[in-house]
Amino acid sequence: MTDSTSSSVFSLASGLFRRTWNDVLSVYYANTPIWRVLKSVGLLFFGFFCWSSANLLLSYRPSWSFLYFVMAYGFALIVWGPLTHFVLLPWVIRLRRTSNHPLTRTIARKGSMLNLSIFLTIVLVLGMAPVSPMLLDFGTLVDDGTGSPDVDPDLECTVVDELVECSLSDPSGIDHVVVTSGQKRIKTVEESPYDFEIRRSDLETVVGQKQFTVELRNEDGDTLRRYKRTVPADGE
Repeated sequence: MTDSTSSSVFSLASGLFRRTWNDVLSVYYANTPIWRVLKSVGLLFFGFFCWSSANLLLSYRPSWSFLYFVMAYGFALIVWGPLTHFVLLPWVIRLRRTSNHPLTRTIARKGSMLNLSIFLTIVLVLGMAPVSPMLLDFGTLVDDGTGSPDVDPDLECTVVDELVECSLSDPSGIDHVVVTSGQKRIKTVEESPYDFEIRRSDLETVVGQKQFTVELRNEDGDTLRRYKRTVPADGE
C-alpha cells in the first residue's frame, strides 16, 4: 500500500468517524418533546436489557465478574437515561442560553461532561459493590425444567463475625442443600431443616464481595431452587 493510499484511507476513516460523532451529538442534544420521549424510552429499554441479560448470564457463568459492571450500567441507565433527557439536558441547554455568571456559564459548558462523569462513577461504584435490588435470581428459571414449582422457601442469611448463618423458611420437598462458592463446594446439608453455617474466609471474592450459591436439590440430585448471596469481604 502506497503512502497516498494510506493517507486516503485514513482521511476517509477520519471523516466517517467525525460525521458519525456529529450525528450522535445532534441526537444527544435534540431537545424537542418527541426526541426526549424517544431517547428516554430507548435508554430505558436498553438499560433493562443490559441489567437483565447480565443477571441471566451470571446465573450460568458466576465467575464472569465483568458482568457486574454491565449489570450496574443497565441498572443505573434505567433511571439516569430518562433523568438526563427529561431534566438535566433541557436544564443545561437553557442555562447555556441564559446564564451570565462565569460560574454558571462554566457549568453550562461542562454540564454534559459532568453528567457523564457522575453516571460513570455510579456505574463503577455499583459494579464494585452491587446492591441487593440489582441482583436478580434467574436460577429458578434456569432449572424450571427439572425443579418443582412447589418448593420456594425464603433463604435468610446473617453475618455474625466470621460466620455466615443461613436458614430456610420451609424445608418441605427438599432432600439436601449444596453450598458452593465459585467452583468450590463448601458444604452439603442433608438434615432438615437444612440450617447451616459457613466461614466467610472459605468464600471466593467477586468484585470486592464474598459470594456463594445455595442450591436446593431433590433425591435425584436435580436442582429445585438456586439462590445467590453476597456478603462483605473480610474486615468490612
